[in-house]
Amino acid sequence: MLGAIIGDTVGSVYEFDNIKTKDFEFLTGRNEFTDDSVMTVAVAKAILNCKGDYTDFENQLIDCMKYYGKHYPNAGYGGTFYRWVLGNNREPYNSWGNGSAMRVSPCGFAANSLEEAEALAERSAAVTHNHPEGIKGAKAVAAAIYLARVGKTQDEIKNYITDNYYKIDFTVDQIRPYYSFDVSCMGSVPQALECFFEATDFEDAVRNCISIGGDCDTTAAMAGAIAEAYFGIPEKFKEQISYFLTDEMKEVVNDFTAEYMSK
Repeated sequence: MLGAIIGDTVGSVYEFDNIKTKDFEFLTGRNEFTDDSVMTVAVAKAILNCKGDYTDFENQLIDCMKYYGKHYPNAGYGGTFYRWVLGNNREPYNSWGNGSAMRVSPCGFAANSLEEAEALAERSAAVTHNHPEGIKGAKAVAAAIYLARVGKTQDEIKNYITDNYYKIDFTVDQIRPYYSFDVSCMGSVPQALECFFEATDFEDAVRNCISIGGDCDTTAAMAGAIAEAYFGIPEKFKEQISYFLTDEMKEVVNDFTAEYMSK
């Protein structure tokens, strides 16, 4: 999940100022975490609270999302989600936006099987993004994370995604000149996945996302999480990102890492 937070934080500078190049400063004083990171932490906290029993996962997740949303109200949420997370409504609103996929990475890391990763992803999405495309995007990212964790190659992961989720028939270089801001799952998850499929290491996956532009903090969060599972994260980035997070967020990251990612 830390890969998602790093990707989000790196992309925060370029989300509304696309640069269309892989040549940029990775983490600087201008960067900050956004809603992608806050909601990733919320999902991780809900999973930790469940302690392996996901019977009440949806309620735990709604409580955590609303808690962190209210504690970090200026993180850059979309309008509909902002009203949901700060209000009293607990019902989903049929969104197909990429918020479901940007926050899903803890499901892929905590799962004990591919089926569980996809099931948890669907449940994590459906509390807000219960549109089929919102669920599909979350499941695709969680599946890719799980497959990366268990040693599948990039080609094997891409084949699974192509067979079950998205036909990806473009390269990063091909879409870079024209790709633009798109907050839908169908218009950003396949692009994030391809940025991972072409990556040579963790940093390269994130740089690929920034270079295509669009909603690049979110695509970088998705690709960064998958790249973490596949390549690992260089220690220098783990150290650097800690300066951007609050103590409360770091506690969740550390607890989740100890429980699910250190074994």
